[in-house]
Amino acid sequence: MLKIGMIGAGFVAGFHERALRSVRDAELAGLCAPKGTEALAELARQNRLGETNVYKSVADLANAVDVLCIFAPNFARLEIMADIARAVEKGAELKGLIIEKPLARNVKGATELVRLARQTNVPTAYFENQIHMPAIVQARAQLAQVEKAMGPAHLARSAEEHGGPHEPWFWDPTTQGGGVCCDMGCHSIACGMFMLTPSGKPMDYLRPVSVNATMALLKWGKEPWASQLKARGVDYAATPAEDYSSVTLELEDPQTHQRSIVQAINSWMYDAPGLRLLMETFGPGYSYTVNSLQSPTGMFISDAAAAAVLDTELALEKSQASRGSLILQPNEIDLYGYIAEWLDALPAFEAGRDGALNVEYGKLITELIMAAYMSHEQRKVIDLTDPTVRAELESYVPLIQQGKGNEVL
Repeated sequence: MLKIGMIGAGFVAGFHERALRSVRDAELAGLCAPKGTEALAELARQNRLGETNVYKSVADLANAVDVLCIFAPNFARLEIMADIARAVEKGAELKGLIIEKPLARNVKGATELVRLARQTNVPTAYFENQIHMPAIVQARAQLAQVEKAMGPAHLARSAEEHGGPHEPWFWDPTTQGGGVCCDMGCHSIACGMFMLTPSGKPMDYLRPVSVNATMALLKWGKEPWASQLKARGVDYAATPAEDYSSVTLELEDPQTHQRSIVQAINSWMYDAPGLRLLMETFGPGYSYTVNSLQSPTGMFISDAAAAAVLDTELALEKSQASRGSLILQPNEIDLYGYIAEWLDALPAFEAGRDGALNVEYGKLITELIMAAYMSHEQRKVIDLTDPTVRAELESYVPLIQQGKGNEVL
C-alpha cells in the first residue's frame, strides 16, 4: 500500500483526491498546504482513502509518505522541490515524485526543477492527464492495425476552452507564468504530440521543428469582464495576459523525416455549457474525434428550480449556468484521464522507474510553450532546429510573464 502525500489542497488536489478513490493499493496519507488541508483531509477520510493527516512542513510530509505530489501553485514549485531534495538528503525515503502540469513557468525554472528532482534519485512522473484520456487511448488502440498498414497520423487538432480559472493567482501572469497558453496550452500541445507519435515510439520521439503562435486578449480586457476580474484581485489594465492562444507546432519523424502538424487552440472565453476538450486526429485514410461535451447524460433545471442549485460545477467542470438544458458528465475524473495517470505512475514507482511521462518530458513541453510566447512576441515562426534559438529559450522570460503584457497584447 503506497502512502501518498499531496503538497497543495486546492482545486487540482481535490480532483486527484476524487481520482484516488478508483485506485487500488494507495492511500492519501498526508497533506501540506497553507490552506484547505483540513477540509480535504476530512473528505479523504470520509471516502476511505486512509487516515489522512495534515503536516506543517514539506519535510515532515516527506518523512511520512512514499510518494510526494506537487499540486501547489506554479510560482511555489521550485521552492517546494528544493525542500523535497533537502528532505531526501537528510534521510526521507521516497519511491516517487509527481509534479502536476505545467512543470515550470519558464525553461530556466524547468531546468532547475529537473536538476533538483534527479538529485534525489527518486523516480518521477509528470502529470499530464489528457494524454491518458481513455477516449484517446482507446481510439489509438482501435486504430493500431490501421496505422501499421497506412502509416502514422499527420495532423492533430487539440483544443481546451472554458470561461476562465478559479483562483486569482491563475489570472496573474507573474505568478502563473502567462495566460491561457501557459495554463492550458501545455495540455493541448502535449496531447497533440501524443496523438501524432507513432505507436510504440517514446513520448519524445518526434522532433520539434518550428512553432508559430498568435495570442490575444479578446474578452477579459473588456467591460464588464475587466471590472469583474479586478474585483477578484487581478488588474488586467495593468498586467494583462492572453485569454486566447493559437499555436501551430511542426514535427519531424527522425527516421522517415516525414512532417506532421499540431494545431493547439486554447481560450478562457468559452461561454458555453462548460469546459470543452476537442481533439481531432487525421492519418492516411483514417481519423478520430474526441469531444468532452458529448455526454450520454443531460438534465434540465427550470427558472423556478434554479434557486436550489448549490454548485454548478457538480455537473461539469467550469459550468457557467445553473438552469436550462445542461450537460452532465457522470465521471469527469475518468473522462479527463486523472485515474489513468495514477494507474500509470504508481506501478512504475513500485518497480523503481519513471512514469510514462517524466520531468524531462515536462521540460520539453515548457520549452515548446516558451517558443510559442517568443513567436507571438517576435511575430515570426520560431526555428527550433537552430541552436542559437534553443540557447535563447534557456533564459527567455516572456513579456506577459514579466507583467508587461500591454506591450504585446
